[in-house]
Amino acid sequence: MAELTRKQVEVILREATGGPANLACLDLSGLNLAELNLRGVDLTSSDLRGASLEGADLSPNRQGESPARGIRTDFRGANLARANFTGANLAGARFDGASLEGAILADADLGPEGSQAASLVGTNLREASLVAANLSEADCSDADLTGADLTGASLFGTKLERVKGYAS
Repeated sequence: MAELTRKQVEVILREATGGPANLACLDLSGLNLAELNLRGVDLTSSDLRGASLEGADLSPNRQGESPARGIRTDFRGANLARANFTGANLAGARFDGASLEGAILADADLGPEGSQAASLVGTNLREASLVAANLSEADCSDADLTGADLTGASLFGTKLERVKGYAS
């Protein structure tokens, strides 16, 4: 896995032609990528452990286009507060211990991997697919789960205070 600096990532994003940038299989751990426009970027199998993506936009570029892909991406311990993952394919991504406070994961596919002990306070999870997701010990207080599919999800020890759209 290649290790990059924020400046190198900014160059890749700026110089991408023919579509969104490809940041797949890169070591971006610990980087401050806050507020970057990562719309449609491919982050498949990238290592973002401990990275800050606070306020980053990972949503689709335009109506009908693909959102960012984070398949098997490692977000453990990352700061993803207020990041926009609308419609993102995050199957197999790991969010253990990550901060997703106020993030938008509407219509996203989080798949059956770990969000254990993640902070999802105030997160928008409307229509998200959380099938078989491990949300054990996560804090989902004030989150919006309206229309979310929680079939088979593990909610052991999960805080569900003032959650919209979820009947326990």
